[in-house]
Amino acid sequence: MKRVFSGIQPTGNIHLGNYLGALRQFVDLQKDNECIYCIVDMHAITVPKDPEVLKKSIMDVAALYLALGIDPEKSIVFIQSDVPGHAELSWMLTCSSYTGELSRMTQFKQKSKMQESAPTGLFMYPVLMAADILLYDTEVVPVGDDQKQHIELTRDLAKRVNGKYGEDTFVIPEGRYMKSGARIMSLDDPSSKMSKSAENEYSRIQLLDSPSKIKKSIMRATTDSEGVIRYDQEKQPGIANLLNIYSACTNKPVDEIVKDYDGKGYGALKKDLVDVLVENLTPVQERFAEIRNSDELPKILAAGAEKANAIAEKTIKRVKDNFGLGNRF
Repeated sequence: MKRVFSGIQPTGNIHLGNYLGALRQFVDLQKDNECIYCIVDMHAITVPKDPEVLKKSIMDVAALYLALGIDPEKSIVFIQSDVPGHAELSWMLTCSSYTGELSRMTQFKQKSKMQESAPTGLFMYPVLMAADILLYDTEVVPVGDDQKQHIELTRDLAKRVNGKYGEDTFVIPEGRYMKSGARIMSLDDPSSKMSKSAENEYSRIQLLDSPSKIKKSIMRATTDSEGVIRYDQEKQPGIANLLNIYSACTNKPVDEIVKDYDGKGYGALKKDLVDVLVENLTPVQERFAEIRNSDELPKILAAGAEKANAIAEKTIKRVKDNFGLGNRF
């Protein structure tokens, strides 16, 4: 069995892109692997957050983990800040990273654009992410393909430290990415990925959206003037995005879906896609409500943190030994 680690930020309702890009992999991987799944709340404070909203969001994401099928009997589920090793290892990795490589991170460049001075936490975000992964001797990291650059940085840092302090310091992880053709894009701008931070609330489908909200989002989705349903990401990116969503939710190949809609208009495709999404999300929402309103969730997270700490402490001891840190007398 391989060790798997990944995490989701508690920065709002998880959307369809998060689910299809990473979370669905989380559920599949726990069948044959040792899985550790985290709510990365320390990442969330790279920009200011209302503390009460953040607390609620943390528990919402934890409940969604379980509602989507992550089993705490098979996987470790916990909150990042409940394990001190994340911050401790992040500092040790910071001392082995360089400003040049961090300033080249695409997400930092995008989020700091047009700002005279960006938050330091935003700049150091990839190092904390590397610490999250390396803390658990992770072998596989299931993430969306937009995280490839961060995974490569993690691998570079691990190799750099191993070369300087000993080959046994870190396990070198591998990224496990969604298929690029199935990447879920924004409904109002199919040239950009679906994002929870987009201003237009109808640009995304969130897992807890009501059927009426799902319908409005899909029916307003950008298409084109072609009027013919075919899969062409370059000429018809809006339709391609809807077909990708349909395919990902039904496990039906895109070419078969295209055949089903031969001679039909965009309205028919959108209407059926609404039904597909509601059918997929309703059981998740019902299970979420059940878990969120129970007193078991805090207990599950506390037990998960205890298990995660036991693993993390061993890694921290090994890394500190190799770095020459701590009391040796």
